Amino acid sequence: MVRPRTPAGRAREANRRLAERFPGTAEELCALDHADSFQLLAATILSAQCTDARVNQTTPALFARFPDAASLAAAAPEDVEHLVRSTGFYRAKAANLIGMAQGVTERFGGEVPTRMSDLVTLPGVGRKTANVLRSVAFGLPGLPVDTHVQRLSLRLGLTEATDPVKAEHDLGAMIPAGQRGVFSLRMILHGRATCRARVPQCSNCLLADMCPTASVAR
Repeated sequence: MVRPRTPAGRAREANRRLAERFPGTAEELCALDHADSFQLLAATILSAQCTDARVNQTTPALFARFPDAASLAAAAPEDVEHLVRSTGFYRAKAANLIGMAQGVTERFGGEVPTRMSDLVTLPGVGRKTANVLRSVAFGLPGLPVDTHVQRLSLRLGLTEATDPVKAEHDLGAMIPAGQRGVFSLRMILHGRATCRARVPQCSNCLLADMCPTASVAR
């Protein structure tokens, strides 16, 4: 097989190979348990500097107590803090959750908005979180760039950008709009399983033959 020599070529081939390794839709590949867009938004806010597994242990009690934006908007901060304490930074996260719910209730009629420009006005919601919502909950174009996506993109030479927003735009120009969200999720899964931060498993990597930084014999 001829190795792709351009960033766009490597992005397309990585997208193809990762789709074979991690089949499924963005909804199916998302590791955060949720029943609707509101729950996904809350879970994504909680996932900042926290594992998905820990978030999934936390959200059942949170959603049982506050099942929708209206109920969470009226919550006492100390009640939410108690429920999300195990996720870390619990005071800031509780404030963001309540503020997000108030924004959804007061400005968007209780429905999580779909537009990027609206989502990022909610407390605790940046482009990464907004892109998760757009791609997973709504099936819209969105390419979340987390630490895994950033790391793999740099190693594969898909971008030279260390700024996540610039990296998002670079990757988005090479990946079809409808595949951006699921591409991001597959990069995350590959980063967790193989292309790890400290000790990448290059000898077992399905992208090693075209990766400029792979530490395996060619």
